Amino acid sequence: MASASAQQPQFEDPQPLAVVPNRKKFVRLTLWPLVAATFFMVSGGTYGTEDIVHGAGYGRAILILLVTPLLWSLPTAFMIGELSSALPFEGGYYAWVRRAMGNFWGFQEAWLSLVASVFDMAIYPTLFVAYLTRMFPWFQVNNRGWWIALAVVVASALLNIAGVKVVSLTSLWLFLALSAPFVAIVLLAPFKLGALANAVTKPTSSTVDILGGLLICMWNYMGWDNASTIATEVERPQRTYPRAMLAAVGIVALSYVLPFAAMWATGLKATAWETGSWADIAGLMGGPLLRIGVVLGGMISGFGMFNALVMSYSRLPLAMAQDGMLPKIFGKLHPRSKAPWVAILALAAGWAMCLGLGFARLVTLDILLYGGSLALEFIALIVLRFREPNLKRPFRVPGGLPGAVAIGIPPVLLLAFSVIRSEHESILGMSSFAFGMILIAAGFVAYFVNHALKPAGWSVPEEKPQPAA
Repeated sequence: MASASAQQPQFEDPQPLAVVPNRKKFVRLTLWPLVAATFFMVSGGTYGTEDIVHGAGYGRAILILLVTPLLWSLPTAFMIGELSSALPFEGGYYAWVRRAMGNFWGFQEAWLSLVASVFDMAIYPTLFVAYLTRMFPWFQVNNRGWWIALAVVVASALLNIAGVKVVSLTSLWLFLALSAPFVAIVLLAPFKLGALANAVTKPTSSTVDILGGLLICMWNYMGWDNASTIATEVERPQRTYPRAMLAAVGIVALSYVLPFAAMWATGLKATAWETGSWADIAGLMGGPLLRIGVVLGGMISGFGMFNALVMSYSRLPLAMAQDGMLPKIFGKLHPRSKAPWVAILALAAGWAMCLGLGFARLVTLDILLYGGSLALEFIALIVLRFREPNLKRPFRVPGGLPGAVAIGIPPVLLLAFSVIRSEHESILGMSSFAFGMILIAAGFVAYFVNHALKPAGWSVPEEKPQPAA
């Protein structure tokens, strides 16, 4: 820890992107493509929230879905708005933590994010296949589903190598397609008031209670910082990021609340809900066509989330390679799209190897690992207020230093709750908390091993390439 200040990297204040040479050759992300990409990095639509209603009932579920973004998402969005506007560097949250607290904690920030991705990323191609097999059971036979999941990984890798503009525009169109069946459900609800009170639905096996519903809600609202890793590829990031974060918070909250409010009006019992129920319930609302639309939406959700998160995670090895903290090969950029193609292919290969492991959605473990990285970001916000009070901040968390401290309190309290809850979940014969602590400790070991292999230490190259879409 004592060496952190000695290793403190000396960054220059970010220059306006308008002065980047030959900028006209590249197309950068504007507001709405960034909002769409953030939507998929965080949410992917209403899918995955069904158990919240099962555990809490409609009224309390909607209250949880409305209050959680105020305590969890908005503080994070404010923090990201300030740091991304002040420091729009490649690698986003990794670069913020490294600047504030040095190489060691910057490395841990990246480690926590990438390790969490191993448990998280394999689920999205699996989700794609799960909805595909609802329409075409043929894909459940032998290993056909695995090959489809692998195709999702390959397709996302190719789209990401094509550049962030392609990924974000794809996300925008996928968002519109994903939202269409749920817009139809909301519009049909006034014509179905109380009509489903006695509807016969499939028996559910969900055991989620109200506290479990809160954890699932936190999981569905996390990931706001993922969009920060592509800061150098965003048009006027100082202005675009704060607006995109606030817009995305509102859109995600509405995408969760409105469909459930509509279903509440139909009288459908809360016990009818569990993960995957939307397809059958959509059939009750609008017949086979709406059911097919929701199934297709589930496939879009899985693909869209995986596609957008590849864009986010691939910038971490790129930024670390540019800082000398990983081999230079991870810093190679595609000559046309300027995408980090080596990092994309390396991560895609790792995630593809995890497809056959059948990872469940380990919500408590995801939140524990993500929570560690998020806590470091809030600490970086405060540390930079002390260490660099004159740093240009186009967007600032309101309330001065007390405001910057206060916005971190609600998320940290929710994270503390998740840690307590993780003691009751078991993974490989141990609690989720113990398993998470082992993974966190492995990051410390990885840092010192990596540092020992480079005894001269790490330094920032004189000139970094400027990725662009």
